[in-house]
This record gives sequence, C-alpha cells and structure tokens, in this order.
Amino acid sequence: MSLLETLKSKLAPAKDKVSDLAQQHGGKVTDGLDKAAKVVDEKTKHKYSDKIHTGTDKAKGAMDRLAHKDSGGPTPPPDAPSPPPAS
Repeated sequence: MSLLETLKSKLAPAKDKVSDLAQQHGGKVTDGLDKAAKVVDEKTKHKYSDKIHTGTDKAKGAMDRLAHKDSGGPTPPPDAPSPPPAS
C-alpha cells in the first residue's frame, strides 16, 4: 500500500465526521461568516469590501464542498456552471 493510500484510509473517518458536521451546522457557519465579514468591513470603513466579499464567498464555497459527500467524481469549483441534467 502506498503512502497516499495509507493516508487516505486513515483520514477517511475524519473526513466523514467533518462532512457530517458541515451538513448539520453549515447554516450556522455561513451565518457566522456573514456576521464576521460585516464587522470587519465596518471596522475597515469599507476600504476592503471587495476582498472581504471574495474571501467570504470562497469560505462559503468550501463549506458547501465539505457538506456534500463525495460521489466518486471531482468536485467542480464554486464558480463553475452546473452540468445539464442527464436525460
């Protein structure tokens, strides 16, 4: 067994736990991200609004990816359009 396979097998339970927690508490985390972004934006007097917004969006995208269990295929980037439904 290669090193990568060994690491994947040992980290699989942790990944499942993180995914479960992200599914259960994803709404709370994204609300917290929004509140933190708002406070930081106000404290910086809206000087870095675009950067704060970008960072918040990326963090929310990461939470969305964590909350969805892998279906075997690669996860598309958050800005990628969804593929059309199969017929």
